Amino acid sequence: MPDRIIVWDFDGVLNANVVNGRFIWADRLAQDWGIDTQAMVAHLFDPARIGQIMRGQMDLGDALAQWFHAAGHQIDVEAFLAYWFARDAHPDFGVMTHLNRPEARHVIGTNNEARRADYIEREMGFGARVERIFASGRLGCAKPDPAYFDHIEAWSGAAAEAHVLIDDTERNVAAALDRGWHGFHFTDANRSGLGAFLDQLP
Repeated sequence: MPDRIIVWDFDGVLNANVVNGRFIWADRLAQDWGIDTQAMVAHLFDPARIGQIMRGQMDLGDALAQWFHAAGHQIDVEAFLAYWFARDAHPDFGVMTHLNRPEARHVIGTNNEARRADYIEREMGFGARVERIFASGRLGCAKPDPAYFDHIEAWSGAAAEAHVLIDDTERNVAAALDRGWHGFHFTDANRSGLGAFLDQLP
């Protein structure tokens, strides 16, 4: 079995749902739901709240329900989440071709809460494409927390230098490099160099 473990970030790498720094799923919220997008985003992505949601300490549906109630919206949370997750699904098939590389074990390492992690795994079919999905909401910790990387190393049983993180967030890649992992900061500008980077790994 290959000794190299490639840890793929999901949003912004395997999933092309980020354009010019924004998540495009929210572009039609006002038209489709009558929602003040900025107000909802400010509520959900308040640093303290989103940190709890990502680490599984607060349910995403509960956080949405709180805001819907406060904003006077009569919106079914489950219907809204189904809309969100479907509109946020944009698999990047160019990047996904690298999941077929036989010289490595492939996993997903994502800062997603458990509901969306389940959607990625089952509805989008990534559970069949990789060995495992390490989602922050399931683990109780998020990149770049050291504990997040600890979970992956404990699972693989491999040395730090056997792991490779492909991520579009620079601080996550920096944390991986500090541990002795290899890392590639994935951007639109350098995506064409991903294959060469993987080819030259020791």
